[in-house]
Amino acid sequence: MVLGIISKNYKGFIILVEKFSQLNLSKEFLSNLDSLNYLKPTAIQQKSLPLSLDNNDLIAQAKTGSGKTVAFCIPLINKLDIKNFRVQSLIIAPTRELANQIAQELRKLSRHVHNMKVLTLCGGMPFKPQVVSLSHQAHILVGTPGRILKHIQQNNIDLENINSLVLDEADKMLDMGFYDDIMEIISSLPTKRQTLLFSATFEKNIEKLASNVLKNPVLVKIEEEEKVYIKQKFYEVREDNKTALIPGIISSNKAKSILIFCNMKIKCDQLADDLYALGLDVLTLHSDLEQKQRDETIILFSNKSYPILIATDVASRGLHIDDVDLVINYDLSLDEKIHTHRIGRTARAGKGGLAVSLYTHSDLDRYDIIKDTFPDIIEEDVSKIEDDLSYKIDSPQRTIFINGGKKHKLRAGDILGALTAGIGLDKSDIGKIDILDFASYVAINKEKIAYVLDKLSKSKIKGKFYRIYEK
Repeated sequence: MVLGIISKNYKGFIILVEKFSQLNLSKEFLSNLDSLNYLKPTAIQQKSLPLSLDNNDLIAQAKTGSGKTVAFCIPLINKLDIKNFRVQSLIIAPTRELANQIAQELRKLSRHVHNMKVLTLCGGMPFKPQVVSLSHQAHILVGTPGRILKHIQQNNIDLENINSLVLDEADKMLDMGFYDDIMEIISSLPTKRQTLLFSATFEKNIEKLASNVLKNPVLVKIEEEEKVYIKQKFYEVREDNKTALIPGIISSNKAKSILIFCNMKIKCDQLADDLYALGLDVLTLHSDLEQKQRDETIILFSNKSYPILIATDVASRGLHIDDVDLVINYDLSLDEKIHTHRIGRTARAGKGGLAVSLYTHSDLDRYDIIKDTFPDIIEEDVSKIEDDLSYKIDSPQRTIFINGGKKHKLRAGDILGALTAGIGLDKSDIGKIDILDFASYVAINKEKIAYVLDKLSKSKIKGKFYRIYEK
């Protein structure tokens, strides 16, 4: 059962919508949603959209994977004055990965709107090109607190026309120490605006933030009667034996998509080298990677081209990586909140999952704290891990890289047509297609990779030759 909590100050009642067509959206907007296969709103969308579309301030408590990005993107796009080429909406997110994914979702949802411009402003990216882009204006800005504030302090952003503010993953931003930055940003915005705050939790710090930045908000809290069950197994191990256990943990659980967490980036790289030496294909994700590398890594893992991603906690929240069969905590997390975020990667979109945690004698204090939070964890002896040598830890697909993207006017349909009608590849051999500004990635049946590389490199896509190779 889904529960909605209504603010005492709110004048009306929450209206539950079961179809997007029940919302006050244009035919073109509804048609675009249908083309994206967004057929039925999720619980958070059902509760929040009637309210946000009616221009109410909103506090929405919903977990990652609940459809919250769509829930706040739709009202922003719907109220946009496309002819007014000024910044009208600002979305603040905790990480650049999440900011980029929000921007991608905005572009998909606004395909029916001609010439809508979205800019991302994130740390870790060159500053001056962002200044140039801002001088050319945009309709919606998405970014991280520190970088947005820096642009505001240098007067690079015209704030006069902002009528909507979104704080996404607000609890994560406060955990990262961004409260002062957020408040300074908000102090520069027009007071007459709509503010939407999304958070996985609603603790005292969120309540304080909300009371300072929202006006008569409606609180929508999504609670499911049947909680998603994540089976958790804990093994006490020796530090020098951890890596040797990984293949057995994967094979005994028949996992096809595995996310392994380490506490430090140097450990990620060391573990990746060790697993590669054991014959396993792995990817790594941590803060030392440039944004282009991080984007590519997420694409290759999410499109099932590589079975294993080794990451620091930069990947534990805010990333849309679905269908992870198994989470392995190679290092026990630093606290129970981080642990919760990590294991939640294997339970997205209402699915259950499995998480395996390894800990040493020196981790007992942290283990006790986590055990207090999750009393139903299963403590097993490492002798019960049976490596199934007949199980192949591999992915059925590989990915091709094409050095052309949105800026070259390439669309998914163009690439699909070049692969099917162009070189005769069957649609069943083609997986996810990701198109970035200057590059595209296509998951292909690994048995057909050589054929595709040979044929497509000699063929044109939308009347032009592109450089193509395997990733």
